[in-house]
Amino acid sequence: MRRLKILTWHTHGNYLYYLSQLPHDFYVLSKPGRPPGYGGRCGTLPWGDNLIDLPVQDAPSCKLDCVLFQDDPQYLSDQYLYLSAAQRRLPRIYLEHDTPRAHPTDMLHPVDDPAVLLVHVTHFNALMWDSGCTPTAVVEHGVIVPPGVACTGEMARGLVIVNHLAQRGRRLGADVYARVREQVPLDLIGMGSQDNGGLGEVAHAALARFSARYRFLFNPIRYTSLGLAVIEEMMIGLPVVALATTEMATVIEDGVSGYIDTDVDRLVACMRDLLADAALAAHLGRGARLRACERFNIERFIADWNFVLRQVCG
Repeated sequence: MRRLKILTWHTHGNYLYYLSQLPHDFYVLSKPGRPPGYGGRCGTLPWGDNLIDLPVQDAPSCKLDCVLFQDDPQYLSDQYLYLSAAQRRLPRIYLEHDTPRAHPTDMLHPVDDPAVLLVHVTHFNALMWDSGCTPTAVVEHGVIVPPGVACTGEMARGLVIVNHLAQRGRRLGADVYARVREQVPLDLIGMGSQDNGGLGEVAHAALARFSARYRFLFNPIRYTSLGLAVIEEMMIGLPVVALATTEMATVIEDGVSGYIDTDVDRLVACMRDLLADAALAAHLGRGARLRACERFNIERFIADWNFVLRQVCG
């Protein structure tokens, strides 16, 4: 297909990095001081030349093929503030990263427009949102991990990766994490993790090598979208122990790529088995890597996005 010029926002940096693996040019809006959502081309990720910083004042004169929204304010207000009338008539996609927050089943999506394509990152999210008259599609995650990095499991500890766990509370499993860490040695990393006695944030470029030493990844989250970190850790062969909720129930195969259940006591027992048996952890880690490589490889991600863009843009 022809190379497209796509306007978008810096909403989730890691996702934007994977999205920029597509053979298209992404113009990312920025503001002075680069506040959240308007960072443009910023940060430490190894951006390619196809990610182009676009100051908001220059947006109306930029020749584009498509607009890719990733958050409510972008769709509800930014397009009227920063885009020309002609740009607002371009093919439009809204990329929904999250589950419905106000109500798990009865929340109407802010986009209710048959001329916009609503793209979800998991089938669970698509199932739960009420999309009204808006057409929908699903493009599951695709990730890249550094070559040559593989789980060693040398540390008999579990790893938890959640940003701002203290602020996000029960939905992200703060209480589950607190309960489990009293019974199993766990290290918490992520933004603001020091508030829960964690180790702080680990840069994305260093994360794979940092986490490869652990015996397993524990995901205490009750209700949110499927995190990229889970898939990235599976890619390096880290087995996952998780609550059997949301899309996670379709990602982890119990006893094959990790352990999954809604019974936290059973999960604690499984974690203890992994801590006591490095060979078991390595076996499940191989299952996790196989699963991730089959389902979440970057080539499939690129192909799926190109299919969506072809349908929307012609």
